[in-house]
Amino acid sequence: MHSLSQIDTWVFDLDNTLYPSDCDLWPKIDQRITLFLAHLFGLDGMSSRALQKYYYERYGTTLRGLMEEHEIGAEEFLDFTHDIDRSSLLPNLALATAITALPGRKLILTNGSREHAFRTAEALGIEAMFEDIFDIAAADFVPKPQAATYERFFERHMVDPARSVMFEDLARNLIVPHERGMTTVLVVPKPGQMDHRDAFEITSEVVPPHIDYITSDLALFLMGLILDTPGEADT
Repeated sequence: MHSLSQIDTWVFDLDNTLYPSDCDLWPKIDQRITLFLAHLFGLDGMSSRALQKYYYERYGTTLRGLMEEHEIGAEEFLDFTHDIDRSSLLPNLALATAITALPGRKLILTNGSREHAFRTAEALGIEAMFEDIFDIAAADFVPKPQAATYERFFERHMVDPARSVMFEDLARNLIVPHERGMTTVLVVPKPGQMDHRDAFEITSEVVPPHIDYITSDLALFLMGLILDTPGEADT
């Protein structure tokens, strides 16, 4: 188990991490991706959905699959799929307070677009707490969990992995960070909470060795660190 006392850089995934898994944001994006493929290829809904999941599982994002196999440009895809209603998101005062109190730098590392990350953080009332957003364009459209994405992130923001922690909802996206020396925190749904992720994305009951901490309440976890109380900071 890693200690968090040496951390000076706090890195957060966006979707299903900074907001809870039962939020309707990701299903809205997911549906927009299906619709984009349906329009692009003239497919029915079921065929479009199947193609979307094929790209996602093989390439890490549907966009990467489209770029690799069809040379589709990113801007149109990102603009269309992230054009969603965020009114269901409410400011999260507890999370804002906890992130503000963290000592050091705070960054967002997402496979989504910069605009989507900013607008989502803004809806949560936490956009001002982050130094910067490292999005899929900054990663040259190579998504997590590819090692090149993390290396670009470390280099661009001069991040020392040994003094950094990453919060993620997908266990596979924490493998490389752990290998590079980052402390890793997996954010999971609360018991009984709806989980909109695909089945292959959900971690089994056995905690993988590259996960240092697990929490189902990010704000409580962070406040526990600030107040130096265990609580949700334990796996």
